[in-house]
Amino acid sequence: MQPVLVAVDFSNTSIHAVEYAIAMANKMRSDVLLIWVDKVITQESVYPDTSNENRNEAKKRFDELLSQFSQKLDKGLTMDYKLKKGRIYREVDNLARQTEAGLIVTGAHGISGYEEYWIGSNAYKIVTYTTCPVITVRHDFLIPETIERILVPMDGSIETLHKIPFIVTLAKLFDSEVHIVTTHNSHLKSIQRITEKIAQTSIDYILKHKVRVVEDSIVSNDLTKAVLAYATNVSADLIAIMTEQETPVNIHLGAQAQQLINQSPIPVLSIHPIEKFTLI
Repeated sequence: MQPVLVAVDFSNTSIHAVEYAIAMANKMRSDVLLIWVDKVITQESVYPDTSNENRNEAKKRFDELLSQFSQKLDKGLTMDYKLKKGRIYREVDNLARQTEAGLIVTGAHGISGYEEYWIGSNAYKIVTYTTCPVITVRHDFLIPETIERILVPMDGSIETLHKIPFIVTLAKLFDSEVHIVTTHNSHLKSIQRITEKIAQTSIDYILKHKVRVVEDSIVSNDLTKAVLAYATNVSADLIAIMTEQETPVNIHLGAQAQQLINQSPIPVLSIHPIEKFTLI
């Protein structure tokens, strides 16, 4: 059973991420594993080492969370927590690998001086560093009973197909309708046809797996704004994108992907390109 992993710093945003993860875990028939990471204090640091105090406080807070939320999991599912020390994104990724987590959930926005519409530093690094699918969710998103519609923007890159198998898995679990939307910032038909061909490959795969699919297209100079407007119009519950990351060493999130996470009031599922990938 692949657990759903949740990064927790005890902020309201991360507590809301726990609630979202529970809803996902109940459908996925997965346990929920919470992780808190105490940052490393270097010898050069002017701040005192309060690791033991921090860990004791974290244990207390986690016991409270388990008491409050574990009963919301379906029968047979469990909630537990791990305390780690190091860099948050590395420890989250390490635990995801060790437990073979099927999904990571994290709050979308930081709490240390970051703008409301700006992805938090830790969330940014988790999304880009880990190879596990990550859902970022805002603190004010009303958690639905199910995921009725998944919006999947498609561009002209082959890598955009890498997200389709995971989306199909989710769609089958939630009986979701998948919206495959080609995105164009050019009116040239020759360029648009490349994206449309890639989109058709994904549609064929989705239909093969007996998932409902809607095909549409967007042409805009501001694709982020246009995609979010489309998501609002169709009442999408989730937007699925690629991280556009090349390697874990070079932490990078593509400009459009980052803007979508920054500005989206809807949870965003970010999926990392797969090294050996075929869509059959």
